[in-house]
Amino acid sequence: MNELIIELSEISPREFFGHHNANIELLKKYFPQLKLVARGNRIKAFGDEEHLEEFDKRLNMLLEHFSKYNKLDENIIERILTSEKKEDYETSAKHNDVLVHGVGGRLIKPQTANQRKLVDFIAKNDMVFAVGPAGTGKTYTGVAMAVKALKEKEVKRIILTRPAVEAGENLGFLPGDLKEKLDPYMQPLYDALRDMIPHEKLEAYIERGVIQIAPMAFMRGRTLDNAFVILDEAQNTTHAQMKMFLTRMGKNAKFMITGDPGQIDLPPRAISGLKEALLVLKNVKGIGMIFLDDKDVIRHKLVKKVIAAYAALDNPES
Repeated sequence: MNELIIELSEISPREFFGHHNANIELLKKYFPQLKLVARGNRIKAFGDEEHLEEFDKRLNMLLEHFSKYNKLDENIIERILTSEKKEDYETSAKHNDVLVHGVGGRLIKPQTANQRKLVDFIAKNDMVFAVGPAGTGKTYTGVAMAVKALKEKEVKRIILTRPAVEAGENLGFLPGDLKEKLDPYMQPLYDALRDMIPHEKLEAYIERGVIQIAPMAFMRGRTLDNAFVILDEAQNTTHAQMKMFLTRMGKNAKFMITGDPGQIDLPPRAISGLKEALLVLKNVKGIGMIFLDDKDVIRHKLVKKVIAAYAALDNPES
C-alpha cells in the first residue's frame, strides 16, 4: 500500500478541514478507495498509486482555491472534485468588482463611485495619491489592491508605512520597546490585512518579510523593487519625509499615498508634505490623484454628519 503525505502551510488546518473535520469526511466519500487521516497540519492518504495521484491533484486544487478565496464549503468541494477542468469551477467563484476574497470568503470590493475610480487609477498608474476625509475607504481599498497584486504575483511584497506622529499624545511615555510603542500607530493597517488574509498566512507573510509594516523612518536608504507600497496618513509627513519616500520607488513598484489634509498633527507652521506634493506633482504624467469626499464615507452614517459639522466650523463663510 502506497502512502501520500501533504502538509498544509500558511493556511489554517482547522478552517480547511472544516467544523468537526466535515471537509475531510466529504473527501472520504469521494475517495472510498483510500484511507485518509487528518492530523495537525498534515493529511495522509493510503492506497494504490492511481487513486493517490488523482487525490493529490484534486486536493491541490482545493488548497489553491482556499488560498485564493479563503473559503471552502460542500458545494465548492463538490464542484472541484467533479469538474473536468480547472476553469469549470473557477468561473463560478468570480464576482464582478471583487478585489479580494477575504477571511471567511468575505467579498471585498469598492463601495462607491470614487472608490471604483481609485481602483481604476491604481491599475493605470504606478503612483497614486488618494486624498479625503476619514472613513472614505482610502487605506482599506489600497490594502485590498495590494493584497490582490500579491495574490496574482504582480508584486513580491507589500510594504505599508505611516509617519509616527503623535496626535496629541506623547509616544515616549508609552510602555514597551520601540516595536510595542509603534504598533498602535500601525493598527489600522493590521486591521485591514486581518480582514483579507487568514491569521496563519498573515503571520507567515510578516515573519518572512513578504508583508512589511513599518514607520516611515525605516524607509530611508531603501530601494523598493517589486513591491506595492502604501504611505498612509501622509498629511503628517514633512517636505523632507515625502521627498525621501517618493524617491524610494524601484522597478516594478506601485506607490499609493493616502491622507486627509483636514487632520494634520504636525507642529504649528510645519508644511504638510502631502499638501506640497499635490501641488508640485499635479501635472506629472503617470501620477494619478483622486479626491474623495463625504459621499464616499462608508462608516456609521453619523460620520458624514460629523465631517459636515466640522467643515462648517472650519469654513464659516462658505
